[in-house]
Amino acid sequence: MAAKDLFHEAVKQALLKDDWSITADPLKIKIEGVKFEIDLAAEKVIAAQKAELKIAVEIKSFLNTSAITDFHAALGQFLNYRLALQMLESDRILYLAVPLDTFESFFQEKFTQEAVKFYQVKLLIYEPVEEVVIEWKN
Repeated sequence: MAAKDLFHEAVKQALLKDDWSITADPLKIKIEGVKFEIDLAAEKVIAAQKAELKIAVEIKSFLNTSAITDFHAALGQFLNYRLALQMLESDRILYLAVPLDTFESFFQEKFTQEAVKFYQVKLLIYEPVEEVVIEWKN
């Protein structure tokens, strides 16, 4: 099993507070000999639509000295996980969970914004101390 991110429990609690049901911790996917472990899977019933929204969340803390190095790793994982989900669970939407302070700094840089836009990265911005979801960016 892969090591859990430092803020794994904070994001999990934030999702629970936001009325999500955690359905996998981690979400394990296997495509032939390739195995993936996405940090969390969650579902929420949308009453007005009588439908179920399914997500997967890859959690990142961005605590290393180089934010761009963390971003390279996070983006690579995100793209691979999104492809795997498309192959096996195309109804599940993948989000990259990013702490609020990193979103307010590194994710405001022009290059980061262009990369997020170009690669169509969906973001879940969270506050790790209060354990709350701040914003969903689609």
